[in-house]
Amino acid sequence: MGTRRRRHQHHGRWVVPAVAPAAAAFAAAGLLLVVVAFHCFLSPPLGDGGGGGGGGGHRVVRRPNPPFLLNKPSELRRNVVGTIDFAVPSGGSKLGEELWASKLASNFFGCSNATKAFADAKAVTEPNRYLMIATSGGLNQQRTGIIDAVVAARILNATLVIPKLDQKSFWKDASDFADIFDVESFISSLSNDVKIIRQVPDRNGKTPYPYKMRIPRKCTAKCYENRVLPALLKKHVVQLTKFDYRVSNRLETNLQKLRCRVNYHALQFTDPILKMGEMLVQRMRAKSGRFIALHLRFEPDMLAFSGCYFGGGEIERRELGAIRKRWKTLHASNPDRERRHGKCPLTPEEVGLMLRALGFGKDVHIYVASGEVYGGEETLAPLKALFPNFHSKETLASKEELAPFLSFSSRMAALDYIVCDKSDVFVTNNNGNMARMLAGRRRYFGHKRTIRPNAKKLYSLFLNRTSMSWETFSSKVQTFQKGFMGEPNEIKPGRGEFHEHPMDCICAKTKGRSGHSKPHLSNRIGEAMEKHASDGEFDWRDLDYGENTPLGRDSSNETDSDMHELEDMRSVWASYREHREAKKKAF
Repeated sequence: MGTRRRRHQHHGRWVVPAVAPAAAAFAAAGLLLVVVAFHCFLSPPLGDGGGGGGGGGHRVVRRPNPPFLLNKPSELRRNVVGTIDFAVPSGGSKLGEELWASKLASNFFGCSNATKAFADAKAVTEPNRYLMIATSGGLNQQRTGIIDAVVAARILNATLVIPKLDQKSFWKDASDFADIFDVESFISSLSNDVKIIRQVPDRNGKTPYPYKMRIPRKCTAKCYENRVLPALLKKHVVQLTKFDYRVSNRLETNLQKLRCRVNYHALQFTDPILKMGEMLVQRMRAKSGRFIALHLRFEPDMLAFSGCYFGGGEIERRELGAIRKRWKTLHASNPDRERRHGKCPLTPEEVGLMLRALGFGKDVHIYVASGEVYGGEETLAPLKALFPNFHSKETLASKEELAPFLSFSSRMAALDYIVCDKSDVFVTNNNGNMARMLAGRRRYFGHKRTIRPNAKKLYSLFLNRTSMSWETFSSKVQTFQKGFMGEPNEIKPGRGEFHEHPMDCICAKTKGRSGHSKPHLSNRIGEAMEKHASDGEFDWRDLDYGENTPLGRDSSNETDSDMHELEDMRSVWASYREHREAKKKAF
């Protein structure tokens, strides 16, 4: 009873009777823990540790529990007191140059020249066959459509009309082909491969109206001959609508190499875009000799389409759910499953922790290519704390300099594309259209370091990071990222698609000289890719920023009468084939 605490009122005060020494020590220890906890609560989420600012300082990282996001400052969902995860070393890795570039990169080179068996366009282009293309999606999704349009024209021995860009996507960008790409370079660079014209020539003083049709995704060469050629033979002018991912990965080598000649040589941005992009690169170089470019992919559209959850509570579910309703064909999401399977983008904080764990120091300069980040500055704050040298086109250039581009999402995306392409290290937060196009380009031009998170493995690591030291966490990140660092030989059958892994266009150097040896991976990879990404199996990573049309299996826009007419065209095609075979036998 002597240690029992009782209250006595004495001269208007609360008096606590004396207690045993052991109990007093216990109470003092408890008070000390309360003070420490209160101090942690008041500390910023990410702050430099170690007073005095001397070398060897550490950055203290706290994980929100649960994490938070916001849409507007007034709607900030603040988390409870976070837990100290670990101290992040300020310095970089001892790996040095190996972190910035692959030792094996110099063993490979881009090789896209046509073989002697690939006839000149003048010899194979048939008169009175004109192919028109209406692209779909954002800039990089449209870029894939333009590349494949050239291949489709070659398969059909048709003249290609300069493709029509999508002006009806979410951002309603009014740019046409000539506003973004150099038309003269496009036509002249491909003159030996495909005849390209600006518009269909008039007939009897009138512009011919094209026969419009849509073909399945991943259409093979035989598919084009069976579906499109009959229409060309009868109608002479055909327009393929919503032309995105409409050409198969399974093409013969010369057609794959044609894809590379279009993508990496013929398709150049206009001078105003190139000059502005180069200026941004120069300004990054002036700040630091080398830099990382990060394609963040944390825009509201992306997060909504992914069906993932990022800890923002009912407000996040309501906001992203409303955006998700734009895609009528999407199934109900299972956020936990999506994250376990590696189909969710990392948060900006997680990307920053991954890069620091790989060995990039906090003094590294980062260029962030992104649209509107969900959560704004509050979401970006942890990444900026991990990498204070944080840049974007908006911070590098004045409003006056960006004015000609600001109203056009495709031109703004083109500026990001240029800076990311010229960066020393490119980091893609999962696998969207821009990331795939840039990954392929960087492989073609010297296997420049390209990092993509192994989101499936990193998920469990981030989930349990409070239970390990920084050294353990860093070691596990480096282990999990093997095979995801852009090394020349890391691609495995069934992963990716041709624009990301242009294997037919990459050759290995022979000893002592460069030679056009075999591509360093089998062509059968294309077939494995095809099975892996079959028609109708697209996920959120296939969505380009600003696109608002549903992906996956699409229905034809042909009417019943169109179908009957198409059958007539196929009959014409059958007769044409018989005639062609008869001519071959005559010779």
